[in-house]
Amino acid sequence: MSNNTGWSKERQREYDGLVDGFEEEGRYEGREEEVAARIVNKQRTEYGETQQAQEEDERGESPDRTLPIDEYDSLTIEEIEDRLGALANRDLRRIADYEREHKDRKGVLDAVERERGG
Repeated sequence: MSNNTGWSKERQREYDGLVDGFEEEGRYEGREEEVAARIVNKQRTEYGETQQAQEEDERGESPDRTLPIDEYDSLTIEEIEDRLGALANRDLRRIADYEREHKDRKGVLDAVERERGG
């Protein structure tokens, strides 16, 4: 499999697994590597792993900077859930709004609703 510069070893393994899976399933015939790279790059962007995202963070421009949970975009759903209990309702609302605008993860949104008593 190809080695994509700038990717972590974890992202490279993810890419290789996607390509292998697509080939085994006969999906995206002839485009397996392209589709896998798009998926991995989208995830890298979402998790702030791209050079652009790192530069924005260094300039204080990352979109999660104003949230009540530090380094929000780099956390897993479980890590976010663990931090929700310490937040006030207005902060929970901010988290839900941000989540809907960015990643829209059902697990986070459900956890916020549970925390808010809904």
